[in-house]
Amino acid sequence: MSRDFVGALLQLNAEKGVPREQLIRTVEEAIQSAYRRTPGDEDIHVRIDAESGKVRVFRARFVAEEIEDPATQIGVSEAQAFQPGAEPGDLVETEQLDQEAFGRIHAQTAKQVVLQRLHEAERNVVFDHFASSEGELMTGTVSRIEPRAIILDVGKAEAILATTEQSPLEHYRIGQNVKAFVLEVRRSAKGPQIYVSRTHKGFLRRLFELEVPEIHGGTVEIKAIAREAGSRSKVAVASRQQGLDPVGATVGQRGARVQAVVAELGGEKIDVIEWSEDASTFVAKALSPAQVIEVRIDEEHRIANVVVPERMLSLAIGREGQNARLAAKLTGWRIDIRSDVSVAEAAKAEAAHTAEAAAEESAAAGGPSTAAVDEAPAEAAVADEPVAAKPKRRKAAAKTEAIEPAVEPAATEEVPS
Repeated sequence: MSRDFVGALLQLNAEKGVPREQLIRTVEEAIQSAYRRTPGDEDIHVRIDAESGKVRVFRARFVAEEIEDPATQIGVSEAQAFQPGAEPGDLVETEQLDQEAFGRIHAQTAKQVVLQRLHEAERNVVFDHFASSEGELMTGTVSRIEPRAIILDVGKAEAILATTEQSPLEHYRIGQNVKAFVLEVRRSAKGPQIYVSRTHKGFLRRLFELEVPEIHGGTVEIKAIAREAGSRSKVAVASRQQGLDPVGATVGQRGARVQAVVAELGGEKIDVIEWSEDASTFVAKALSPAQVIEVRIDEEHRIANVVVPERMLSLAIGREGQNARLAAKLTGWRIDIRSDVSVAEAAKAEAAHTAEAAAEESAAAGGPSTAAVDEAPAEAAVADEPVAAKPKRRKAAAKTEAIEPAVEPAATEEVPS
């Protein structure tokens, strides 16, 4: 080998993108492997000079106090005969070999191993490149459309955009440039497998970082994202700089910034709200665009009881409960929404129930029974009416028994049979 060999390595370095040092180490290991396939040559080592291309083949063994493998290990006293001061763990050269001993069969074996190792090194370099991009945006070109996935060409590898990771609003064509969020990179025999998504909430976060300099710079922070891809998303933002409006910075002048994100998502609606440390305030803003009258927080059960105007009830809940569902995901609270009318009616019913319970307690204590006083004249009136009217009154009395079973004993005592 000579400088032609070094030139070939440099060419491989340029074509495959594999570092020069890694290429040389790969060739060394390949030639060693070819030598060591012959019994008795397990201790052969190969070193290549990166500048001159010269190959040095020699026998060397590791120094050990207790020899477990005589083919690759040597005792301390024996090693010191070759290298004074050798200690356990050192690699001691015992014999220099002639390169001519490397026969034709060894050369063919070395060639196969070198090619195999070069492919492995190339795949490792590509894998390391894409593995570092997990959680980031990637742009690829649609190369194939399969029943269960879209295949994107991203250079030295292909990315898989599964149908479950595609927005229902989007349609793809061959040659189209597509942005996607890298979910995972896996090793495989054919190279790295890259799984990407356009429905992940991280995709929405990265798009805002691209469009909003304040978010990319860190002066505005995205605190939480709730997303139903293809339909609607809610984004909670907070400012790290005093006096900076986080919502205004995110939306942009006349909504230019958020509209750019909406266009990339195929028309998906996005609500940008201001994050707050106060749970009641945050929940009220999360239900935007609905107006909220009151929010009562149940810390123990993680429930936010929300009161909205009657006309805003359907808006607060949203179509098929979407607005309330996204607000719950965004805030982390279970949200119970009621209108002010229903709350007032419930309060009135509660007051009536309280009064009725007080009356029952008074009757049970031996006090005058209001129900008994009211029912006695009713029974007397029934006695004076024609017979045809009596069944109707009895039915009404039976209905009274079903609603207020606790009052009946007092009524029976007052009215003689």
